[in-house]
Amino acid sequence: MRKVHGIVVGAIVALTMTGCGKPAATNKPEVTATGPNAAAAVATTNAASKNDGPAEAVAEFLEAVRSGNDEKAARMLSSLAREKTASLNRNVTPPASDTAKFTIGKVEYVGEDNAKVSSTWTDLDADGQLKTDDAIWVVRHESDGWRVAGVAATVFPGEPPLVLSFEDPEDMVRKQQWVREEIRRRIEKEQAGLQASGGEKSEKPVRR
Repeated sequence: MRKVHGIVVGAIVALTMTGCGKPAATNKPEVTATGPNAAAAVATTNAASKNDGPAEAVAEFLEAVRSGNDEKAARMLSSLAREKTASLNRNVTPPASDTAKFTIGKVEYVGEDNAKVSSTWTDLDADGQLKTDDAIWVVRHESDGWRVAGVAATVFPGEPPLVLSFEDPEDMVRKQQWVREEIRRRIEKEQAGLQASGGEKSEKPVRR
């Protein structure tokens, strides 16, 4: 069974934890970007902490996630997301990973104060193999700059993207439960299929 989307499922699981990050790694991530804000996004992540636009905001957020800087990641959330998650003592950032790399892609503006930013996240899976996943981050312009409000990504291949609103942690909890149950159901179905296939083979007569 193909593994589900790493960063999205990580965000869902992280809802049940607080302080799940680790100290920031000393090595710099390999960050690349495409689109009109590419140069600024890379400069922001690898040098000063500037938040000039949607791409830069997502780059800051993802670097904070990658390095385990939960405090910085929380600051990059929208004001409503910070308020909601704090009131429920929730943490929406996935566990840190010093082996992860990310890229910032296309920025699509939705009106003057909202935008969607595409990205990729590459990390090692449970088998030690590199896996790259795509995500689209929903960001909003506030008084402090552009902030992350949610994310959309494909959890199960061939199905519509799962949309997570960091401003509605209760809904994220419901989706967390659904994802867990769906993963369990698919694993059980796959195992049952393998057992049935093995049983059929064992019943075939032995040729002499």
